[in-house]
Amino acid sequence: MLKSIYVGNLPYTTSEDELRGMFGAHGTVHSVKLITDRETGRPRGFGFVEMEQDAAQSAIDALNGKDIGGRPLRVNLAQEKPSRPPRPRR
Repeated sequence: MLKSIYVGNLPYTTSEDELRGMFGAHGTVHSVKLITDRETGRPRGFGFVEMEQDAAQSAIDALNGKDIGGRPLRVNLAQEKPSRPPRPRR
């Protein structure tokens, strides 16, 4: 079963390949997505990695708090985004 892992407090220069390499040391990485600002296209300093459940827990335990580029990573299981009520039409 795939688990989505939240990775926060990333240096803005972090690439998807770097994240794939960091997490790949703990198991197979199925996907990596860095989040960018919609308007500027600049990185927002967080992303998501998908891995198998056992590998995900191993990666979380190993990487949470790890210093990358002078910043301690925040790594945990991603929470489901609460659904928003539909916007009223105008």
